Amino acid sequence: MTTVRKPARREVSLATRESLYGYGFILLWVIGFCVFTALPLAQTFLYSLNTVSVTATSINLDFVEWANYSRALFTDPNFIELLIGFSVETLVSVPIVLIFAMIVAMFLNLKFRFKGLFRVIFFLPIVITSGPVIRELTEQGAASAPGIANNPAVIAFLEELPRALRSPVEYLLTSFVLILWFSGVQIMIYLAGLQKIDRSVYDAAAIDGASGWETFWKIVLPSLSTVTVVNAIYTIIILSHFSENKVIRYIYDQTYNVQGGIGYASAMSFIYFGVMVVILAVICFALLRWARRSSR
Repeated sequence: MTTVRKPARREVSLATRESLYGYGFILLWVIGFCVFTALPLAQTFLYSLNTVSVTATSINLDFVEWANYSRALFTDPNFIELLIGFSVETLVSVPIVLIFAMIVAMFLNLKFRFKGLFRVIFFLPIVITSGPVIRELTEQGAASAPGIANNPAVIAFLEELPRALRSPVEYLLTSFVLILWFSGVQIMIYLAGLQKIDRSVYDAAAIDGASGWETFWKIVLPSLSTVTVVNAIYTIIILSHFSENKVIRYIYDQTYNVQGGIGYASAMSFIYFGVMVVILAVICFALLRWARRSSR
């Protein structure tokens, strides 16, 4: 009597199982992105190539090729001025946010009483940085300090600066309160990175006679290099869609403007998106090179 052998059960490797778990977690996000982002993005690009007129019963498209993009880049000085100003402000804001977040995170990583309360205090502003609350605070001047720029000493200092540096420095002096409001999440991410550094590394450095300054440059900063890249990307993205962003408000105002329209606003949106991609690429390239050098 012969027995039929059952086929051997194939074991799934640990790496394959982890990959499947990972794909399972991001599957819903991918589906949501395709349905709620990719399709509207394609439709917006179609609108940007047309003059769009909305009636009570339909949406009419008049194909104009790249005329909306040409108008935004070459005949609309307001858009270009706002775009350049926002790019400069972003390049100024990102280092300030990262430095401030890292300093506060190192402070919160120490052992002292009421540490949890201080974490809440530093994180709380991020809860109100969008919506009507921040709009009301901005209109009342709580998000800036314009009086600093009116100080005679500051005015004299700004006049001595080159034209290219005058605007960024003035923005930094008048809007540093708003800049620091964007540091809550970055502080928490830096704090998580600091807590992953093994305490024995600090002890070994102390035994070798390293000072606190040397420990920061040789241990802490290289250990936070990858975290810094993540925080930089997050900061740029959160600044790019801030509700009080002047570029976004200008695009929104042009959507139903007689001289603008949905097609023109869509073209400006894609130009703005391209500028943000370039800023992200430049900053990420610089930080990734620094991270590779730090990890050696």
